[in-house]
Amino acid sequence: MLTLTKALYDQIVEHSRQDHPDEACGVVAGPAGSGRPERFIPMLNAARSPTFYEFDSSDLLKLYRELDDRDEEPVIIYHSHTATEAYPSRTDISYANEPGAHYVLVSTADADDAGPFQFRSFRIVNGEVAEEEVEVVAEYS
Repeated sequence: MLTLTKALYDQIVEHSRQDHPDEACGVVAGPAGSGRPERFIPMLNAARSPTFYEFDSSDLLKLYRELDDRDEEPVIIYHSHTATEAYPSRTDISYANEPGAHYVLVSTADADDAGPFQFRSFRIVNGEVAEEEVEVVAEYS
């Protein structure tokens, strides 16, 4: 199960809404080994595409150096789908290389400025996709 704060949930949805009609993408980092998402890191979709996202390679290198320096890891890797449901595509599955991460997808396909948004989380390991529950909390206990 993915547990995240309402503030992080809102930031992911807002980033997805703002980048529409292009796909949004980013990371939520947390202390290494904790599994707790804490720090929202929106990324630039270098592909600038409504059907594909790609982290800029230099931004990604900078991100991983920063995570290493801060003893953090990517807890959530998120992106939006602008025309389809919030479910990993074959491309998404092939690019999923963080077996410990929660892969969050937000669909803005049927959304207007106020919503609704599909917000779903998946574990993707060795090409296998498993959906998981999402619990949104006011704050961590």
